[in-house]
Amino acid sequence: MANDFLIREAAVSEAVVLAGLINRAFEVERFFLDGDRTNPEEVRELFAKGHFLVAENSTGLAGCVYVEKRSERAYMGLLSIELRLQRAGLGLRLTAAAEDFALSLGCEGMDLCIVSVRAELPAFYHRAGYVQTGTEKFPSDANPRIPCHFIVMSKALR
Repeated sequence: MANDFLIREAAVSEAVVLAGLINRAFEVERFFLDGDRTNPEEVRELFAKGHFLVAENSTGLAGCVYVEKRSERAYMGLLSIELRLQRAGLGLRLTAAAEDFALSLGCEGMDLCIVSVRAELPAFYHRAGYVQTGTEKFPSDANPRIPCHFIVMSKALR
């Protein structure tokens, strides 16, 4: 099923659609955070620093991932899959596409941050070859309802 999708670079004109997709995918985080994950303006701001890759088929947009070149490494974030399509391999396919894209930018490795209270995420990224490399504080202005922090994970791309 994940092979039925075309993966391409998104355009900034798709910011509204991307924000909607990201917010639907991140609704699972409502147990510890209030509000939407992002908005179209924040997505437009990310386009100024990095790139979004999207997966789509004849029924429309199904997933996205953000990739930002940071010196010799890249950062991957906002991996988002439409709820009805989750657990079908599209997340791993978009992760691999993000890694290939980072390689095309000359990056040697990929880094990402996941929130500690999302217990399912470390195993997902381990399957994709990532290892935990540290932790970071969760932004206090995000007002989480329960204690949490970021788990930093990384992968060599070459």
